[in-house]
Order: sequence, then structure tokens, then C-alpha cells
Amino acid sequence: MTNRDSLGHRITLEMDGARAEVGTVAAVLRSLSVAGGVHLTEPNDGADAPAFGNGTVLVPWPNRVRDGKWMLEGEIQQLDITETARGNALHGLLRFADYEIREQTASSVLLGALVAPQHGWPFLLDTWVRYELRADGLTVTHGVANLGEHRAPYAVGTHPFLRVGDVPVDQLVLTLAASTYFDVDDRLNPIGELAVDGTRFDLREGLRVGDLDLDTAFGGVTLRDGASAWLTAPDGSKVELVQDVDWGYLQVFTPGDVFPKDGGAGYAIAVEPMTAPPDALNSGQGLQWIEPGATSEGSWGLRYIPGGGTA
Repeated sequence: MTNRDSLGHRITLEMDGARAEVGTVAAVLRSLSVAGGVHLTEPNDGADAPAFGNGTVLVPWPNRVRDGKWMLEGEIQQLDITETARGNALHGLLRFADYEIREQTASSVLLGALVAPQHGWPFLLDTWVRYELRADGLTVTHGVANLGEHRAPYAVGTHPFLRVGDVPVDQLVLTLAASTYFDVDDRLNPIGELAVDGTRFDLREGLRVGDLDLDTAFGGVTLRDGASAWLTAPDGSKVELVQDVDWGYLQVFTPGDVFPKDGGAGYAIAVEPMTAPPDALNSGQGLQWIEPGATSEGSWGLRYIPGGGTA
């Protein structure tokens, strides 16, 4: 079923006790829970824009483009500056677009939106997002088709804030299977990719969320049974982020204890799968070039694993 508010049509998906809500504006994941009402994401309950981009889709690039500038065949392209405080173009071109509902079943929905030619972006792309609910979580597939006459750059990411039921987020342990991190300047633009060894960015053995202070991209991602990262509660229950092998990057963002919750504020953590790192339009790292008439798809997802008792 669907209804509409300022985040677009609210689409409810249900399957075997699992439940998800999706909004059409920014193809946002509004909430996700499994049997027993165990929430795996921070819900977008209000009618305002999602706090800190919670659950939104980032396309045709995730993260930042330095100064909004990049080169195309020797010519400077100037994107609109959408992160005014830092002077960058942030999180693509569809953050406020209202996607159309193209297909829908009781447990899945396919949303689509065009990326039209505009300042700094002389391409026409058709993009889509398919949410497929599972009993233990969710699979999300992103796709693109180049409707223009010239090959076009493309990258995609998404911005879920994760949780494990009602466990206080600061008590969760984040494990990240990544061997590099991106050092940044004071505007959070990348200046180098470094090994995590011996640094506070080495999360391969797990660190408590309450001890983290991150707005950091990671590379060198490996998969353990398909998972690139997971949050573990004291009783051993966990939510895993799974992704295709060509989704080779992650962003971790910890805004501290200011995330809006239940009329107040508390800790939250975003673990964001990406096909390319920050400023990929300039570095080319992880960037796909889609030929005219060609298409591409890739997936990520969330998986819940129940715990066995008190740690």
C-alpha cells in the first residue's frame, strides 16, 4: 500500500514478519525491521528531509566533488555547489528528486528517475533502485542506462544509518573489513589513500561506536561471507552490510549524540556502501563509464543475525 507526504509516496513492503518503508523522494529507505520488530535502520518517521541524508540514494556520484569542478575531454565542468559551507558538490543530483514507481509487489518496489543534462553534467541517464525485502533483511539493486549519445561517468552510493534493535548505538561494536582509508583536508576532500595499519581507522577487529569520531571513506574492502561491515550488540546479534564485489568502498559517519531520536537526540552511525570514493569524477577511481545504450546494475543489502545471549 502507499500514501504520500513531503518525502513522496510512502510504500510499505512486508514479508515473513519483516517490514520496510520506502519513500519516493530520493528513493529513501524510511525504515527496515525484521520479525519481532527489530529495527536495522534509523527510521525516517517525520515529514521533514531525512536527518543527515538518512537512507537517501546518492547518484550519479556519492560523496564530494571538490569545488564542484571536474574535467571532461579537456574542458572544465562546473557543477552546482550544494555543500555551501565547504564549497563542494555533494551526493549527486537526485537527492530531492521524486522517483516514479515502476513496479511493485507486496515485498518489493522498483523506483526510477532520470538524471537530466544540467550545470556541469551534459548527460542523460535513466537510473533505478529496486528494494526487495527478505525475512532477514533487504537487498537493494541500483541500475543505470545511458540514454544519451556520449559515454557518461557513473557512480552510486547510499546513506543508511544502522542499528540493532533497541540496543543503544554507542554500545554497538563496528567491524569494517577495509585495509585503507582516505585522508582528507579541512573541507573533507581526499588528499591521499593510506593503510589503516596502526591508526584509529583500523576497524578490522572491531571498535565500540561510542569511541568513534569518523566522517571517513574506506577502500581495500574485502568480503566475509558477502559482508563488508557489521554492527554487533552485546548479546551477539548483528546487522551486516553486504555488497557486490564491485562496490569497493564505504563511508562511515558518526555525528555523535546529536542524531534526532524520539523527540530528543542520541548516537547514530551511517555505514554507506559506494561504488567509488570521494571526488571520483576527478580521480577516476572506481568510476564507471557507461556507453550510449548500455546499462549497468549492482547490489548491496542488510542482513540480520540473531544473537545467542548476553556477552
